[in-house]
Amino acid sequence: MSLTRESAINTAHVLAEALPYIQRFSGKTFVIKYGGNAMVDEILKASFARDIVLMKAVGINPVVVHGGGPQIGNLLKRLGKQSEFVQGMRVTDSETMDVVEMVLGGLVNKEIVSLINRKGGNAVGLTGKDGDLIHAKKLTFVKNAPEMTAPEIIDIGHVGEVESIDPAVVNMLVSGNFIPVIAPIGVGKDGLSYNINADLVAGKLAETLRAEKLMLLTNTEGLLDKNGKLLTGLTAAEVDKLIEDGTIYGGMLPKIGSALSAVKSGVNTAHIIDGRVAHAVLLEIFTDEGVGTLIKSSNR
Repeated sequence: MSLTRESAINTAHVLAEALPYIQRFSGKTFVIKYGGNAMVDEILKASFARDIVLMKAVGINPVVVHGGGPQIGNLLKRLGKQSEFVQGMRVTDSETMDVVEMVLGGLVNKEIVSLINRKGGNAVGLTGKDGDLIHAKKLTFVKNAPEMTAPEIIDIGHVGEVESIDPAVVNMLVSGNFIPVIAPIGVGKDGLSYNINADLVAGKLAETLRAEKLMLLTNTEGLLDKNGKLLTGLTAAEVDKLIEDGTIYGGMLPKIGSALSAVKSGVNTAHIIDGRVAHAVLLEIFTDEGVGTLIKSSNR
């Protein structure tokens, strides 16, 4: 009996703590980039889907952008095709792009949609090609070294970056009480499909939608200092300094770059959160402590 009573009190405390956040964020749009362990662990997948459904139920408008790199790599391996990377980006020829579209726009996207719907949501899956959502341009890398007489332009195929976003189809789905689930594939002026980094798509989408929050799920606690301590409540200027002094480097740079661009372009806050924690999205939104790094434009 005492355990039941204690459990009930804890539940009431959690609900009371969440109330002001629910009131504050009702009617707001949150863009959530879904990836990492949260996409492959069954318990985490289920908790993520419940989080999204609950957000919609209390009046928040979640828009999900997902990755799928490991799933793409697994299918390419089964097909006997070797994955090749340049500066962390997958070299994507036409054959690989067909696999990317099949995995991201088909298998992964529809699995997420189905999972959210089974938890009581109304999710609709689409790629950036649907509704003319994501206009892409080809991404190229320039290699420059002291021994080279001229810079070398490296072509990595159907890898793109966001040129612009037309949010009409997303706005239509949100206003119709649906949850958009978006695969990061865009189309160029040349009519070709391009695979785009999901963090970058989520950031640009948050900017275009003038979202309240951008949330990026990772496989780390968040942004750590040089001693491994979690940093949070950072301003854009403080993050810039952390990049300059080398605290932020490597694979974290695209995420941080996306978050910085978003808050500098009108998104209220960006969050780098630990997707290895069950219900990480709800914990970051509805509790005082949170589970990751919060970045804001200034000290306001």
